[in-house]
Amino acid sequence: MTQRTVLFALFDAVQSLDVTGPLEVFAGAEKHKPGTYDIRTASLDGAPVRSSSGLTLAPDQALGDRLDAHTTLVVPGGQGTRTPNPDLVEWLREHGPRAERLVSVCTGAILLAAAGLLDGRRATTHWAYCGKLARDHPGVEVDPDPIYVRDGHVATSAGVTSGIDLALALVEEDLGRDVALGIARHLVVFLRRPGNQAQFSAQLAAQTAQREPFREVQRWITEHPDTDLTVEALAARASLSPRHFARAFQAETGMTPGRYVDRVRLEHARRLLEDTGDGIEEISRSSGYGTPEAMRRAFLKALGAAPAEYRRRFRPAPAR
Repeated sequence: MTQRTVLFALFDAVQSLDVTGPLEVFAGAEKHKPGTYDIRTASLDGAPVRSSSGLTLAPDQALGDRLDAHTTLVVPGGQGTRTPNPDLVEWLREHGPRAERLVSVCTGAILLAAAGLLDGRRATTHWAYCGKLARDHPGVEVDPDPIYVRDGHVATSAGVTSGIDLALALVEEDLGRDVALGIARHLVVFLRRPGNQAQFSAQLAAQTAQREPFREVQRWITEHPDTDLTVEALAARASLSPRHFARAFQAETGMTPGRYVDRVRLEHARRLLEDTGDGIEEISRSSGYGTPEAMRRAFLKALGAAPAEYRRRFRPAPAR
């Protein structure tokens, strides 16, 4: 079995969890199967860096002139990406393409984009910086929804803990599901989330409406996902015509009523699958899908996994 190098590029004002979270995943895999990964941290000159939280990180080495043919290069995010070090960007531009896998965590995608390594690729970053990434680098296809995105040998992840999910996916790719599952359970994240899972809940994804009729409608949708939530029914609750309601709801919340309802129902069903032993048919009714097949189609479209598979992945195994 070929040993892979996992190299973390460090810089001042890096987000420490962007480094330590994925690093713990690869370290767990190395403990499970010694000789699998050679894990290293490096700054431009090999000197210690101070993270955004004040934690000092002492790298193993300086970023060198060569990358091993089997290197996974991990670029974390943090406040230091707001005004990127031009020398680091230039190093990434020159050496990044040589990596077997190029990975960013959170706003590390901004560094990759600045080095031209995301041009023509689909990518994501922390939801709060997706707009900036898209504006500053129009050649990048920015997807603000998933927790991580794979495009060829380049993988980008969203905010902070999603780097752990991506690292688990890479370990599963290298060593199989059982190893990744063991690491996830040890880290008390149980099972990795699929990359196309949304970064945040429907309530966080949508803006809170300013006007009371629409805030009340949002509350009603969240508390009654199994009721009639058509535009006509919701408009009646707001005492507006369906056409006026649909336009105003989108203006107030940033998404259409239908999309908001879809997200709330998906989130409700996910919570029940994760936290209860309710059957699929019961969950489909209480979440507003009506039938297991309708819920299955919604899960496959949004998460790439059927409800039963989702439960198997993300509900903790019973204690023995």
